[in-house]
Formats: sequence, structure tokens, C-alpha cells
Amino acid sequence: MYRGYANDEELVVFGHLFKSWAPDKYQSDKKGFKHAFSVLHMFRISPLKNVSVRLRFKDIDVTTRTMDDGFFRFNVPYKNDLKSGWHTYEITCNPVEEEYGIIEKAEFLKPFESELSIISDIDDTFLISHSGNIFKKLYVMLARNVNSRKTFEDVVRHYQSLSTSGHNEEGNRNSFFYVSSSEWNLYNFIVQFAKLQELPKAVIKLKSIKTGITDFLKTGGGNHDHKFIKIKDIISFYPQQSYVLLGDDSQQDAYIYERICKMFPMNIRAVYLRQTENHKKEKINAVLNNIEGMQVATCYFKKSTEAIEHSKQQGIIKAE
Repeated sequence: MYRGYANDEELVVFGHLFKSWAPDKYQSDKKGFKHAFSVLHMFRISPLKNVSVRLRFKDIDVTTRTMDDGFFRFNVPYKNDLKSGWHTYEITCNPVEEEYGIIEKAEFLKPFESELSIISDIDDTFLISHSGNIFKKLYVMLARNVNSRKTFEDVVRHYQSLSTSGHNEEGNRNSFFYVSSSEWNLYNFIVQFAKLQELPKAVIKLKSIKTGITDFLKTGGGNHDHKFIKIKDIISFYPQQSYVLLGDDSQQDAYIYERICKMFPMNIRAVYLRQTENHKKEKINAVLNNIEGMQVATCYFKKSTEAIEHSKQQGIIKAE
């Protein structure tokens, strides 16, 4: 089960159902071969398809069934008063294959009243992943557990400033969404990592689940159109918001964000792209120039201190 989200009219929650949910066996303190085995185990899962799943939250009590890959999603009309913040919902099911019922709880976000939301990529945007080098990326995943993985310097400070920008009231935050081409297999790892690093709590949207070891070798790769679709859905769900988009230049973020800016000409406040190599890429510069021609601020940066300074200059976060 994953973090969902709601607006004044609809509640959206989703998750996966498996015979064995591998991330439950993942422990962040494992080291060496034990850690590598636990990562590989995340990709050895067996989805339960067409299984009845029940959602309960306050006066909501509704049932659906899982897809062929074990995925389920509830889009439920909900117009009752609901305070802003994180809320807990419950999912129950009783698969024929099991002798016991399953009860799980997760959270969904009703955003605080604000003018700004943030949509961020994960790999090589805030989590050092080496996405441009598949061999190095796989080595880091297998050799380093969640406690030894790192963020880029000052990226947490930037994200925390974006989270609190425009809010004086204690506890109120701008909404964060992490949208990545990492697969749902890595969801628990991402949640643990973000919490350890004190990154803003976010709704997380990932790529279709993988069910075999061979899929692990292609993790994070392939087509990235799902990111465009997920970002489009978020902005369409909260159309009154302005958005800051954060990504990097190692894959397709620049081109995806350009398409988003074209589709939502009044919603995008700024686009940030991290430079992952020694030199800036001419193609990325050309895309960002086109985005700026649509009256969207852009920043192509190597260090997060540059992005922080740009955010201050644009009035996105307060100057200290």
C-alpha cells in the first residue's frame, strides 16, 4: 500500500497485492551479501490478480479487485469535510491462496491551502544513483544499504525550504510528489531513505512493478512516458496550484517537463535540472531556453546552492 491523495471532491489510494511482498523482508541495516540478496528479493514477487480488496476510511466502505500485476486503485468521490494533512486509511483482503486475512494501513494527503506544490524526480535529482552508468548504478544498489546511500550536498536544505515556503503556521507544508522511473519494488526503500535524510514527506508515484531477477538488470530504464502521464494527472487533480518541477539531465526529465509546460502554460512556476556530468549538455540548454520562452523560470545547476539562490531570486523561497 502506498501514500494516496485527495482534493475536495475525490480520494485516490492505490497499492499492490502479492503472495510474498518482498520489501517487507528488506531491512535497512543489512550489509554485504545479505543486503544484495534482499535487494534482489524485491524483484522476486508473485502478484495476486483479480483478488477482492476492500477500502475503509470514515464512512467509506468500498470494494474493488486487483489487476493482473496485483495493482489496485480506488478513485472514490468524497465531498465530506476533511481537514488538511495526512490521514490513515485501511485496506483488507482475504486471498483464496491464503488461510488468513490481510489488514494493512497507509496514509493519504489532503494538501494544505497553498499556492505552490513540488514535483521531483528521485534518482540523480536528490538521491545519488549514477543513472547514466547502468553498471555503476547496479553496483551501488547492491553494495550500499539505505543507511549508506547519499543525497547531493544541500539538496535537503533546498527541499525543506520549498516545503515551508509561504507558510507561517506550524505544521503547514507545501505538497511534495516524488515521480520516478524506479519501479514500485523500491517503494519501501525510497520511503525509508527520504525519512532518514529528512526530506519532505511526499506522495510517491513509480513505474510498473517488476516480477523477476532479469527485470532488476533493467531497473529505472526503458520508456519514461509514464512520468509524463503521472505528472499530468497530479496537475489535473490540483489545477489551481503552481508547480516547481525538479529533475536531472541523465534521462528524459527535460523533455518531459517541456511537454508539461506546453500542456499547462499557467501552472509551472519553475523547472530545475541537475547537471550530472562535468559539462552541461547543449540539447538540455536548448530545451530550457524553449521553456523560458514560455515564461517559466529555469535553472540548470551543478550544486544545490545554485538552485537555492535561484529560488530566492525568483521569490519561490524566502531570502535569509
